[in-house]
Formats: sequence, structure tokens, C-alpha cells
Amino acid sequence: MTVEPKTSESRSASSMRSLSRAIEVFEQLQRYEHPQRLNQIAKDCGMSSPTTLRILRVLQEYGLVSQTDKSYRIGPAVLPAARVFLESDPLARAARPILQHLAEQTGLTASLYSRLGFERVLVERVVGAASLGYDLPQGRRLPLTVGAAGKILLASLEADQLEQVAHASVERKYEPAGFTTADLRRRLPAPGEDFAYSEDERATGVVSVAVAVPSRSGTITESISLTSPVESSSREDLLAQVPELRHSARRLADLLASTMY
Repeated sequence: MTVEPKTSESRSASSMRSLSRAIEVFEQLQRYEHPQRLNQIAKDCGMSSPTTLRILRVLQEYGLVSQTDKSYRIGPAVLPAARVFLESDPLARAARPILQHLAEQTGLTASLYSRLGFERVLVERVVGAASLGYDLPQGRRLPLTVGAAGKILLASLEADQLEQVAHASVERKYEPAGFTTADLRRRLPAPGEDFAYSEDERATGVVSVAVAVPSRSGTITESISLTSPVESSSREDLLAQVPELRHSARRLADLLASTMY
């Protein structure tokens, strides 16, 4: 039997599949709070253990993954990229003084989130006078389906897009099996509301309110939130801060537009 040689197109497609798989493994490692064993990583990525191991070894060569005993975690090579982003990206630089002012004015913790596919990531945070009782590092991947800052990023999406978000949230184990678009819709702001509110959703004992950062393109990718321990602020207290949140979001949008972000 004659074996046809691979064409340049097929080799390119194979390379792209390999790259896509490597990125998927790298992203999955970012979701873990602790180092994980090979079998767990392979299961969460839907890949075989041998395939996952090959990918992890390549990522290790570049310092993107580190191994401790039989567990794997993100490696030190991500630190230079993170430093460059935090120091030079217009979004992070523009947001810092705005969040500082917002936290000083309200006494609450002010945060900026950016949508990253079917998740959101904490870009910048200024802690308010009342401690939240937990630490949320910059860069942490979080679900879109819980928390005010995530839900407001979904408020303007079409039905098919919400369906994709619901499906991805189940795949990433942010939501239980059987979670539907209808379940998600019930969590989102009511029609006409330009803010989202959450209580005891992503973190117990925490209340939060968020608004979207306006975008000239019409695609909402950032949100600003105010967060407080539930014993320090009521729903009414937080909703009273929505006008200040709107003002901060507009300021940030104007600054980003001026820097052509």
C-alpha cells in the first residue's frame, strides 16, 4: 500500500492542532489553585495521559510549566510576560488611578475585570477600608456566570452566545452538569438595568455590584466592580454606588479611547 506524503497544508493543520492542545493545557494549569497530577490535568483537558505528558514536557523546556514531585504547575517564564503587561498595557495603567479614587470615595474594594474567552480575569484591584477576608491575585481566571463583574459582561449577549457560555462553564466545572441557558438568564440583570449585583455567589459573605466599561466597538470586554463584606454593606448601600461606578467606567473608556487601546 502506498502512503501519500503529507502536504504542506496537512502539516500546517497538524501543527496548529498541536499548538491548540498545548495552549489548552497551559490554560487549564492557570485554573488550578494548587499543583495537579498528570491524570487530573489529562482528564480536565479531555486528552490522553501520554499526549498530555508530551505537551507538559515541551512547556517545561520553555519554563512555562514546573514540576514538583509528580505534580505540575505554571512555571516562572510567565513572570516576564506578566511584568510587561502590567507596566505597559494601556488598560492596566489607565485603570489604576481610577480604581484608587473609587476605593477612596466609597471605602469599598474596586476591581477591573477583562473577559478572556468564556472566563474573566482580574486585571487590577484596589482594596477598600473593609477587608474582604480573602486574597484574589491579579490574573486569576474566574467564571463569567457568577459574580457581578462576570454577569454584567454577559448582559448584552445574544441567545446563541449565552448558550456557548453556559456549555463552556459546565465543561470547566464552574457549573454543575445540566446547567442551562435558562438558568444563566435568571442570574443576569433585568432588562433595562445597566448593572449587575451578586451576593454569596463566587465567594461566601461577599456582596458586589458592577457595571460594564463602554466600548466604541459595541463589544463589552471589561467591567468595574465594587465589593464588600456582607456585614459591612447592604444591597441598598451598594446600589447607591452605581452612579459613581458609571462615572468611573466612562472615565476609563475615555482614557482607553485616547490611547487607541
